[in-house]
Amino acid sequence: MAAAKPGKKSKGKMISRFYKVSDGKLSCSGRPCDRCGSGTFMADHKDRWYCGKCQLTVWKKKE
Repeated sequence: MAAAKPGKKSKGKMISRFYKVSDGKLSCSGRPCDRCGSGTFMADHKDRWYCGKCQLTVWKKKE
């Protein structure tokens, strides 16, 4: 018999990339969603911010 294939391991949520520690203080580097509140971050696209949870789209202003 063939050996069983190992299952895929999930990477988990990499929430640590949205926070930075400087001088012993924690600061948020991502944009929180306006509807969902803090803890839910919006995706940063070229021309907009997008929340995957509530589908809120905030368009960036062209300068």
